[in-house]
Amino acid sequence: MNINATLLAQTIMFVMFVWFCMKFVWPPIMQALIERKKLIADGLAAGERGKHELELASRRATESMHDAKQKASDVIAQAEKRASQIIEEAKNSAKEEGDRLVAGAKAEIDQEVNRAREVLRQQVAELAVAGAEKILRREIDAKAHAELLTALKNEI
Repeated sequence: MNINATLLAQTIMFVMFVWFCMKFVWPPIMQALIERKKLIADGLAAGERGKHELELASRRATESMHDAKQKASDVIAQAEKRASQIIEEAKNSAKEEGDRLVAGAKAEIDQEVNRAREVLRQQVAELAVAGAEKILRREIDAKAHAELLTALKNEI
């Protein structure tokens, strides 16, 4: 065989191989590369969206924490205000209870004073009768003198 014929045959075979590859092998490989490029681009875009969403979620979380802290401080302030109201109400009710007890004690003291006065009047009347009896031992009319003693007792 001649080297030129072999070279010509190899060139024809190489051209047919290139044509075959361009016709049947290259399009699926290019299609796979295009799909892969699109998949990578979609992945990068999704990564960017995820990064952006993460940033937004971080901001929202920070805002939520700030709002929660604000609400917590509001609740604490309301609780402290309510506690001071309860303390004031307890002080007022204790003062009212103390005033009521003092008024009751004063009323009881007044009653005891009145009873003591009545007892003293009775004793003074008895002493007056005993003194009058000693002075007037001669004649004592119990009925007549009882009215006189009652009048004396009312005056005292």
